[in-house]
Amino acid sequence: MRCGKFLQKQFKPGENMATNHSRLMLNAPKEKVWEALTNPEKVKAWQYGSILITDWKPGNEIRFKTEWEGHLFEQWGTVLEFKPYESLKYRLFAPSPDLEDKPENYFVMEYKLVEKDNGTELLIIQEDNRPGAKQEEEQGIENPVLSMLRDLIEQKHSAA
Repeated sequence: MRCGKFLQKQFKPGENMATNHSRLMLNAPKEKVWEALTNPEKVKAWQYGSILITDWKPGNEIRFKTEWEGHLFEQWGTVLEFKPYESLKYRLFAPSPDLEDKPENYFVMEYKLVEKDNGTELLIIQEDNRPGAKQEEEQGIENPVLSMLRDLIEQKHSAA
C-alpha cells in the first residue's frame, strides 16, 4: 500500500510537501475580512456549517466540527500565529482511516491580509505533508468555498 510505505519512512520536514495558494481580492476593509476569518458565526457561513472552537491564542487548541450526512467530522490542531488584521496560522489534523494522529499527518493553514487598491487582498497558503498531498495551481474565486467567503464579506448573498 502506497500510504503504508510513506508512513514507514522517517519523516523529514518539507519532504513531499505540497504548498498550495489561493488568492482573493476583496472589496472590503481588512477588519471585515478578519471578522469573516475569525468569528465562529461567520466561519460557519462560508465553511459549510463548520463550528469553529478556539480562543485564537498561539499554542492553544483549534477545532472545527461539521455534521455531514448524519456523521460528525472533526479536525483539530494548534493555533500557531495570530496577528489581528494581518495574519493567522494554524496546524490541523483531518482524520481518515489511513492516517494516525501524528505530526507528519498535519497540514498548516495560513491567511495573510494586505490592504490593496481600496480593498483587501487575502492570500491563503496550505502546507501539506500528508500522504497523497498534491501540488495544485493557484485558486481564486472559482473555488466554491472562496466564492462563499467573498459573498459573505461583500454581502452579495443578502436578501433583497
